[in-house]
Amino acid sequence: MVPCVKFRNNGHFGLSGEFFSAGFASLLVVAIAATVSRAAAPTPPVAEAQFEEHLAAGEFALARQIAAQNPDANQRDAQLARIAGAQARAGGRDAALETTSLMHGDIARSTSLRDVNQGTAQFVSEQSGAAGGNSAAGFAMLMRLIQNTIAPDSWQGGTASMQPYLNGVYVDPAGVLRRNLEPDATGALAQLHREARSESRDAAQTDVRRASRLRKISLPRLERLVQLYQASGRPLDDEMLLLAGLERIEYVLVYPETGDLVIAGPAGDWRSDADGRLVSAASGHPVVRLEDLVAIWRLMSQRGATFGCTINPRQEALAATHAFLAQSTQKPLKAGGRHAWVKQLQQKLGLQDIQVFDLDPGTRTARVLVEADYHMKLIGMGLVPGTAGVPAYLDMIQLKPGEAPPALDVLRWWFTIDYDAIRTSPARGAYHLSGQGVQLQSENELLTAQGQRVPTGQAEVLNRQFAKNFTEHFADLAARYGVYGELQNLFDLALTGALIASEGLAEQADWHQTGFGPQGDFELPLAAVPASVETVVNHRLLNGKHVVAGVSGGVHVAPAPLVEKRAIEVDSTGALESDRARAQPAAELSRDVWWWD
Repeated sequence: MVPCVKFRNNGHFGLSGEFFSAGFASLLVVAIAATVSRAAAPTPPVAEAQFEEHLAAGEFALARQIAAQNPDANQRDAQLARIAGAQARAGGRDAALETTSLMHGDIARSTSLRDVNQGTAQFVSEQSGAAGGNSAAGFAMLMRLIQNTIAPDSWQGGTASMQPYLNGVYVDPAGVLRRNLEPDATGALAQLHREARSESRDAAQTDVRRASRLRKISLPRLERLVQLYQASGRPLDDEMLLLAGLERIEYVLVYPETGDLVIAGPAGDWRSDADGRLVSAASGHPVVRLEDLVAIWRLMSQRGATFGCTINPRQEALAATHAFLAQSTQKPLKAGGRHAWVKQLQQKLGLQDIQVFDLDPGTRTARVLVEADYHMKLIGMGLVPGTAGVPAYLDMIQLKPGEAPPALDVLRWWFTIDYDAIRTSPARGAYHLSGQGVQLQSENELLTAQGQRVPTGQAEVLNRQFAKNFTEHFADLAARYGVYGELQNLFDLALTGALIASEGLAEQADWHQTGFGPQGDFELPLAAVPASVETVVNHRLLNGKHVVAGVSGGVHVAPAPLVEKRAIEVDSTGALESDRARAQPAAELSRDVWWWD
């Protein structure tokens, strides 16, 4: 089963990354319970000899029975890896993957999966004389196939483009970011999304769409299952891609005794909103996405890492605008000439350049950053309505008769990360995040005749007030516009990723992130990269004079100061330790269960 490609009649088409078809067989995952001690006894010589005999004879089931009884985890994994490799070379790919699923160590398991792929390719080559390959279907693979097959020259600077469909913004063939105003009114996509649920679930996971005040997700368990799905050629189901309906991350919990690193927060059923976002059916808040987690955590594994985006006017355009405004002030507009004047102003301003830093600009994560930044500017300029308490910047200017309007150059607004607190238990096994996570900052920049922007490090009163209003009413804005909820989720992921790296939590869980980490094998889906966007500017006539406001800015995510040890509060009440104990995975939880309530 391959992902669905939806062609559209506006010169571009999108890859439907929100929905996946159902009907695939469930991968059998068997859990083997074993007691492993640091001084485990080596495999008895008789058992070792029997293992070798069965393996050489192709009696894989008997060899696996012996391996399962090996008390040494490392030896057991090595034996299982040999069995899986032999099964793959004999053409038993499914059996090889089942054997690999029994392995304890994540590094050994990842290595074994690569060997299984190579063994399968060798078998196919020997049988058909053709080179074999991985049967796993992914968006990046499908996109490369389309680009290499359909008019290859049209993809680079040509007329063809591709992107995940349907989300709040899209990139047109010229690389300009556009707002998507075509919601699916038929409900067909939502129905397809519901049908994509797997019918085979562990007893502890029968209702992922049930509302939960605190859903727990073990990242090592999820990574393991994702790797097995990908190796078997099965598309990841919605539960994995949407992290079991998780809305926000409130807790980070580590359990070294079971090898679990857990994130937890409210979760439940999800649906598509009018913009095509997948949001909580109860609250309307966007759900956290696996691809965003991987994209951000790969960055946050480097301590002190930052990422973000900027949307800035071009210097030559600013210079032309500066000259145009200087000329316009020398004589009043003719009656009925305002429309033509505003059109000339927009032509002078042209497009603004989009830059994404320290993050692949083709990721969904980057697109959310850019969309949130651009939408915030639309609100600030009065081109999109805000909420109560968040008037547009130009609407905030109130002049007395005869009073001159303020001198305006370039306003700068940008999002930064800000949380109330991170608390930890005394043993540093549980962490609680509190706060909305997002704030808006402001600055005024001077504009020279050459179009150069000169930072001032200061913001005038109305500029500061707009940023303050936006921050204080952010929850209302997020409830009205889903992109701000998505931005919150990205900031949550950045903070938790930085926390895990700073506190060494992955090491405590003995989790090497062979799938989700910087060198992991999880392939992020990529789409068209937005390069520019129409300039956000507005105009108002005050006391007979033209007031023009333009804006630049972006998103800058730098969570490192928040996760320094001195910045993390220690909970002395025992409440966090109790929360950790209640959230611990049950001993009877099978290995293919990766979330629980």
